[in-house]
Amino acid sequence: MRILVTNDDGIRAPGLEILANWARKLGDVTVVAPKSEQSAKSHSINIRTPFEVRKVAWLEGIDCYSVDSAPADCVRFANDGLHMKFDLVFSGINKGLNLGGDIAYSGTDAAIFEAAYYKCHAVAFSTIPETFEWAEKSLDYCWQYLQDKHYLDFNLLYNVNIPADYRGILLTRQGNAYFRDSFKEVEPGHFIACGFSTYNGTKNLDEDLDAVMNGYISITPLTIDRTARDAYRLLSTR
Repeated sequence: MRILVTNDDGIRAPGLEILANWARKLGDVTVVAPKSEQSAKSHSINIRTPFEVRKVAWLEGIDCYSVDSAPADCVRFANDGLHMKFDLVFSGINKGLNLGGDIAYSGTDAAIFEAAYYKCHAVAFSTIPETFEWAEKSLDYCWQYLQDKHYLDFNLLYNVNIPADYRGILLTRQGNAYFRDSFKEVEPGHFIACGFSTYNGTKNLDEDLDAVMNGYISITPLTIDRTARDAYRLLSTR
């Protein structure tokens, strides 16, 4: 099996190293990741200006490429620039959770959305920002769960979020926004976003945010189809 590993935290991020080394047990691994941090770049791509791609000596036994662009471009270049075909794409392990509405901003998740355009199965892994300890020791557990439940037979994309001291795994749907921003003026005419959590202590364990906040690993099936299906069905009969 040929596996592409990428992220949005940058080519030498600890979470990427953990994920790439773990993925070796599943098949032949190639790393194509951003040259620098690309957090919250969403599904941006570069179509107007050249960007640098360099092969880097980093992980022994793994071909690694640094791409001076966003995660979606890493997946695009791996397929259409390196002319490689992959059976599976892993993105992460992100330093910070990607839950609820924040999925739309996530470069980590954008990488798997891009993989879907190549009809490739893909899984994004994210965890708490303080440590990769829990995520690292859960990778076997999460992968075995996906295999035992045959999740990849039913959907291309899955978003996995791993809290500390987790008590199990739950299948979830995308919940509400995890963060909102206030804006602080740091100098005249210049503002910085100051994020704050919107979690209010609810326990709707079928939603990704609530599941993770209550100590469960959440696995959420995602799709690139943005059709409002209920509206489509209703309007198509009018």
